Amino acid sequence: MGVAQREGLAVTLCRDLGEFAGVADEWDALHRRCRTATPFQSHAWLHSWWLSYGRSGRMRVVLARRGGRLIGAAALMLVHRPMPLLVPMGGAISDFFDVLVDEEESEDALVALERGLDRAARHAVIDLREVRPDASAQLLYERWTGARTRLDDSTCMELPAEPITALLGRLPSSRAQRVRAKLRKIDALAPECRAVSAPDVPGAVGRILRLHELQWAGRGVNPEHLRPRFSAHLVRATRRMVRDGDAALTEFLVDGEVVAVNMSLQSGRLTGGYLYGAHPSLRERKVDVATMLLREVSRQAADTGRGVLSLLRGSEQYKNHWEPVPVVNQRLLLARSALDPLLRLRVTQLGARELAARTVRTRFPAARDWRHRLTALPVIGR
Repeated sequence: MGVAQREGLAVTLCRDLGEFAGVADEWDALHRRCRTATPFQSHAWLHSWWLSYGRSGRMRVVLARRGGRLIGAAALMLVHRPMPLLVPMGGAISDFFDVLVDEEESEDALVALERGLDRAARHAVIDLREVRPDASAQLLYERWTGARTRLDDSTCMELPAEPITALLGRLPSSRAQRVRAKLRKIDALAPECRAVSAPDVPGAVGRILRLHELQWAGRGVNPEHLRPRFSAHLVRATRRMVRDGDAALTEFLVDGEVVAVNMSLQSGRLTGGYLYGAHPSLRERKVDVATMLLREVSRQAADTGRGVLSLLRGSEQYKNHWEPVPVVNQRLLLARSALDPLLRLRVTQLGARELAARTVRTRFPAARDWRHRLTALPVIGR
């Protein structure tokens, strides 16, 4: 049964920023109805990202409606290098991609999205990066009738959304004792934790970025984090997301001075720390900043009833101290059957690039750390 034959089902392609801005309320409602949605699929995040990073004429947002009600959406953009590709809106500063699917009408929504993407990608390969194994985009991949390939992407580390006292139970006794000693040192410092309200987000974002630059001084800070477009994006997106309960900014004060700021992003069942800034004086005072931040983020995740505490992309050694579960994101490549040679060329390009990256990482270990800071920086260390 084709889309046109399914009663009241319509698919449109949004290419206009004004039109995309106008669907904010229905997009947010769909985001809440999609079990697999992550914070990076919220309208606040995507719309703000486009204002900072989007290019005129490149937007390709597929919208599926039944009887005028939005039941499916895929936020993509067109790029021309190294070949015509449809790639996720959100870019490298977003840790996950997914399509939005109404849980109650998932079958029709997936049918409509498949047809809409097929039309949008007449001359392009669809290249979906950082797709979680349980994402709705995986269902779209399974039903795709054209050419397709699935590859591994970044590794993420996940913990159950429990208070830190419960997380300690996952650790060997000797390691748990060391963490308790770190917590006692933090408690001796007695930092005040202050939640930032939506009107105060601009000032807090300025403080987190200043502290972030200080903490990475001389150690290869991600240059994107220092650019005005990134700051403007965080202010716009986080102000709305804090208001809507999709983000939390927490400031840590000692003697009335802000010494650290943490930003966590939240969706239906996932909390992930996204970015933090900490004054170097904390390190000089032997305060374990990662433990301090994890205690607060784990409390937020547990208090809001979410199931997953994600440490986001990257499998750095310090994360393994908490016995997390590694979850490998996937890269989904889709194309019309006639474009199968183009898809295979894309796979070859990606294989050559990965081989070159592995060679560099093997010969120059410092380059591996630099790459992680640029493309896979997680919560507590981003």
